Amino acid sequence: MGVYSVITVNIIKAKGIAHDLRRSARSAEFAPLDVKATIPSEATAAEEARAAIRTKYDDMQVAINAAATVDALKAAMPQEVK
Repeated sequence: MGVYSVITVNIIKAKGIAHDLRRSARSAEFAPLDVKATIPSEATAAEEARAAIRTKYDDMQVAINAAATVDALKAAMPQEVK
């Protein structure tokens, strides 16, 4: 006879936390490019890099929204975002 405890995760709140982490990581990646985007000679390259970042985080957003389990939610989050 042991004491069993069950931890239940509110997936809706967990998704909200995952989105907050995603937004924070995206902002950190955008920060240096925001400055470069204001320099005419670097603006085109900066915008191309920003487009790649947008795609990366858009795909992550879709995966987070589709996650139905904690394991799926963890899989949607790359290690650098956690």
